[in-house]
Amino acid sequence: MKKIGSSESEEFEESHRRQFSIRLNIFFFATFLIFTVLVVRLAILQFVEGPTLTEEESSITNNETPILPSRGIIYDASGSKIAYSIPTQSLYFTLNKDYQLEKNKPEFYKIVGDLKRVFNTYGDPDKKMSADEIIDAMDITYRKNFGYTPRRIKKDLSNKEIAYFLEHKSDYKGIEVREESIRQYSPDRVAVQTVGYLKGFSGVKGDKNYQGGLVKYRNRAQLTGAKEMYMDTEFVGTDGLEYMYQDELRGKNGVRSTPVNAMNRADGRDTLLPPQKGHNLWMTIDKNVQLATQQAITNQVAQLRYQKGAGNALTGYAVAMEVQTGNVIAMASMPDYDSNIWSQSPSQQQIADLEPIYPNGTIREIYNGRRASSMVLLGSVIKPLSVMIGLKEGLFTADTWYYDRGYAEFGKAGHETRVRNALGEVLNSLNPTRAIEKSSNAFMVDMVGKQLVVKHGSKAIDVWDKYMKEFGLGVTTQSGLPYESEGRGEYTNLKAAGSVQAAMAYASFGQQGRYTTLQLAQYVTTIANKGKRLKPQFVSKITDAKGNVVKVTKPEVLNTVDFPPEYWNTVINGMRSKVEALNGYRYDVARKTGTSQQSVYGKIVDNGVFIAFAPRDNPKLAVAVVIPEGGFGSRSAAPVAIKIFDAYDQEYGLDGIPKKKTATTDEAAVEEPVQ
Repeated sequence: MKKIGSSESEEFEESHRRQFSIRLNIFFFATFLIFTVLVVRLAILQFVEGPTLTEEESSITNNETPILPSRGIIYDASGSKIAYSIPTQSLYFTLNKDYQLEKNKPEFYKIVGDLKRVFNTYGDPDKKMSADEIIDAMDITYRKNFGYTPRRIKKDLSNKEIAYFLEHKSDYKGIEVREESIRQYSPDRVAVQTVGYLKGFSGVKGDKNYQGGLVKYRNRAQLTGAKEMYMDTEFVGTDGLEYMYQDELRGKNGVRSTPVNAMNRADGRDTLLPPQKGHNLWMTIDKNVQLATQQAITNQVAQLRYQKGAGNALTGYAVAMEVQTGNVIAMASMPDYDSNIWSQSPSQQQIADLEPIYPNGTIREIYNGRRASSMVLLGSVIKPLSVMIGLKEGLFTADTWYYDRGYAEFGKAGHETRVRNALGEVLNSLNPTRAIEKSSNAFMVDMVGKQLVVKHGSKAIDVWDKYMKEFGLGVTTQSGLPYESEGRGEYTNLKAAGSVQAAMAYASFGQQGRYTTLQLAQYVTTIANKGKRLKPQFVSKITDAKGNVVKVTKPEVLNTVDFPPEYWNTVINGMRSKVEALNGYRYDVARKTGTSQQSVYGKIVDNGVFIAFAPRDNPKLAVAVVIPEGGFGSRSAAPVAIKIFDAYDQEYGLDGIPKKKTATTDEAAVEEPVQ
């Protein structure tokens, strides 16, 4: 029995040893396989995927920040600098550690204290910075910037500040003096509202009060690439040509590539791609003509304050537009201001004080206190177009005669409304040409307004509106300037007018439409061109920083009004309003005066309006002038227009011969006598 039991035990042990050996072999084999896979994977990582991973690692640890370009120059037509950028030095700080940590705060506050001391010791006394302002600019909580983005601590450093920081550069790790630019505008205040101004990008990118704030600049705020993105610290065009040509003037970013560590802070040497300077604009506005226009308005408004019925005149607006090109030679909205104030961080009170001045009153409606707006009723300057409509609609012919009794009536029998001529003057027999010349309200009401309703009934308003818009009244001039108004055709408000007939009667002599001075200039240019409505041009060409021409602006016809030649001749021959200042004038000026009446805070005021072009038979320049509350247009607005014609004649010549050059030549030909 023992032998049998012993044999079974030995067999069991042998079987157990074999199973253990197999399991051990399997374990070693599995270990070998795993080790082999790891070795192969490591080899693949090192020799196959290694270069790619190294490249990816390099791109991740290099961050790009934009370098702002220098803004392009805005010149006038003669090449004088009107808006330009001057270099300035700014102090920047780049975080090299986390200053939010308690252990780093003593060092941080020491830097703040040192900077404050330097600014107060060596800086402009008027530009001192408090500790709180410095801390906010350093942005250690990353509210405004990434960790590696340089923070601008102070701009426009003084020479002493620059010298100090350059001398002590090793004492301030992360501190760097960089060259930037500040926008400057001509101290002569040349067309300041047309040129526009700059404001900080951070303040306008989402502000609904700014034209395109939710479109142009909000879209720019979404750009993230260093080459395209806008910086909160930069300044952008907010009005005028600065806004209209923002993309051309701004230029293209440079790029600073900064190695950063795992903590997202700078760690290594930067590489730079320089920025590209913005393009330069060459305005059509001529500095000398512009300044003469501004001075003429200023002088005229000052004189009107002492005249009966015009003592409340405070403002004036004028636009001069070349008939053949559409080039705007002068655009004045007076009074004006020094637009350099925007680069000096004006206070809210300063901005409030400028509110009636800094907008461009020649293209939009603005108010100067409790005064008439810049967009007044047309008055009699509409009469050339009224006659043109009457001729085109077959309401009368150029040879039709009308007897002017000094007034016209409309409305229901027994309840007629009477409209009188200016001063109730009886003008007797008139044909259409004489009706324009003598400015007959009665002719316009009886022969145009009432007859248009007889022919078209309630559709008369639509017919009238169509003609207005063909001449640029009730639509934008398409100048491209921001905030431009379409004007207001009040003849569409039947509730206010009372009836279609009343609306057309008042519209026929200029008491049912408010339009901008630029629209009036385009309107009279269309008459001078006998039907071609030109787009107002403000830039003749664009050049790059090296002077190469990038773009040239050509005349652009927006639409053509097709009337027979005799209609144009009838109207233009009638544009002979009585203006004493034009008696004996060296050029034949086609002109129409206007005096519109409107209620301003319960008081009826007279606004002076004037349109003209010269010479009559070969038009070169068209002018529109508006003097709110200036009284009769012949006395308030017309003298300003004459000064504009004189200034243009000096620079360019209404007959094609600049008188300024002729005078210089004549003077040079006269030798001084020998003493």
